[in-house]
Amino acid sequence: MAVERTFSILKPDATARSLTGEINAVIEGAGLKIVAQKRIRMSQAQAEGFYGVHKERPFFKDLVKFMTSGPVVVQVLEGENAVAKYREIMGATNPYNAAPGTIRRRYASNIEANTVHGSDSLENAKTEIAFFFKDDEIVG
Repeated sequence: MAVERTFSILKPDATARSLTGEINAVIEGAGLKIVAQKRIRMSQAQAEGFYGVHKERPFFKDLVKFMTSGPVVVQVLEGENAVAKYREIMGATNPYNAAPGTIRRRYASNIEANTVHGSDSLENAKTEIAFFFKDDEIVG
C-alpha cells in the first residue's frame, strides 16, 4: 500500500454548524492524518478557478455562490491509499445515497450542501493541494 496525500474541503454548511472537530475526528478515526489545515473565505475568483471544470454545467453559478457564502476549511490528508479511503468515508455525493456512518450521511443536508469535497484522483489531489497550499504549509 502506498502513502498518499489527498485534498479535502469542509464546506460552508459544515463550518456554519461548527462541525470541523467532529468531521476531523471521523477523518482521523479512519486512519488519515491531517498534515495541513486552514480556515479561509474563498473568493469568487478562487471558487471559479477551483471549480472551473464545471464552468459549463448548469449548477456552476450556484456552486460558486455556495462555496463563497461562508468560511471553509481546506485540508491536506495523508495516509495509506488516502484518495480512495477519504472518498469512502465521505460517502456518495447525494447524502441520501451515502452509506451509514459516512460524513455525508451523518452531516450533509442535501446534494448541494453536502458538507465535504475530496479529490477524485491522485493527480487531481496534487493540483487541488497546490491551489490552496504552499509546500512549507504542509507538515508531515
